[in-house]
Amino acid sequence: MEKEQNSKFLISFGNNLHKFRTAKKLSYRKLAQMCNVDHSQISKTEKGQKSIQLKTIFDLARALDVHPQDFFDFDFDLKKDE
Repeated sequence: MEKEQNSKFLISFGNNLHKFRTAKKLSYRKLAQMCNVDHSQISKTEKGQKSIQLKTIFDLARALDVHPQDFFDFDFDLKKDE
């Protein structure tokens, strides 16, 4: 169940990243250039396939002109199943 929770968390984060990137009409490559990360990392993050470092979150937020907290603006249940 924990793996499923982790996956849902990453997918929700990725959905927000995708929303902000497409709102700015940026391609993966253009955003990657602005943040000095590989474009495939952004693609995998948006799909919930990759976790990223805090510094990368900060760099993405700056490039997209959003607060880093905005990436985490989604409903998520942190309760552990027992």
